[in-house]
Amino acid sequence: MAIRRIAVTGGPGAGKTTIWRAVTDAYEQRIVALPEVATLLLTHVFPQPRDEAERHALQRSIFAVQQNLEALYAARLGADQVLLCDRGTPDGAGYWPAGPDAFFAAMDAEWDTELARYDAVLFLETAAAGGLSIADGNAVRLEDHAAAIAIDRNIHAVWSRHPRFHHVAHEHDFSVKVARGLSALAALLDP
Repeated sequence: MAIRRIAVTGGPGAGKTTIWRAVTDAYEQRIVALPEVATLLLTHVFPQPRDEAERHALQRSIFAVQQNLEALYAARLGADQVLLCDRGTPDGAGYWPAGPDAFFAAMDAEWDTELARYDAVLFLETAAAGGLSIADGNAVRLEDHAAAIAIDRNIHAVWSRHPRFHHVAHEHDFSVKVARGLSALAALLDP
């Protein structure tokens, strides 16, 4: 099966955007890169959520924008190009207070249908899982150490049902993790 859409995911402080950018640079002609919608919305549109109702509003918006951007970008793909998404529609289930089933019900979506939108998934474990600081990560992500680990586990549980789920564990040497992530993506892009 030809790979057409890959999600790069994981908890806060996992290095998703770093690896997403490195692959985009390495495969400039093959990759159509879709940036993280949550970061775009939190930087330019939404304030940081203060309560559950605001978290729900943010996640509903991320889900809708993600779906629409993926459709737009996918329609522009050339014959040999791959859409590389910094996160995917199922990610919101890892942030949803009542869990994945409630998230997909609220989005009027099916869990397996959303997973099937992606041909492969690269899950990067948060550095917090190894006791490392995530303070220098994405400026719009304000999760503390414990929250980053919990979200990471939730997102792992959501995506691990995917048949082409690739897990890259945290590393104390981030360059090792980047190399492992790049190797996993290269294997998907150049089978």
